[in-house]
Amino acid sequence: MSNLFRSLLLTTFLSFTMPILLVGGILMVALAVSYIPGLTGFGQIGANQILGFLTIFGSGYPIQGMLIVGLSWGMVGCLFELYNFYLYQDLPTNK
Repeated sequence: MSNLFRSLLLTTFLSFTMPILLVGGILMVALAVSYIPGLTGFGQIGANQILGFLTIFGSGYPIQGMLIVGLSWGMVGCLFELYNFYLYQDLPTNK
């Protein structure tokens, strides 16, 4: 049973952090591109689009939107892990 909790916590943590890192990385790349002469418009448009997306989910606050996206992905990862445990709990183990 402790393997379930350890796996569940690890899966939930990774499912929470990966979308935050992905969206944050894309935002950082868009902001970095906005400092390159000739590509300033593309970088600013990309950063504004990402911030607008996060603002919608965060009720006006992009950081809160990033946390909401991370929490929802974390919950989905947790549910998938629980389903996987339930589905394969009757398999014989090598002890």
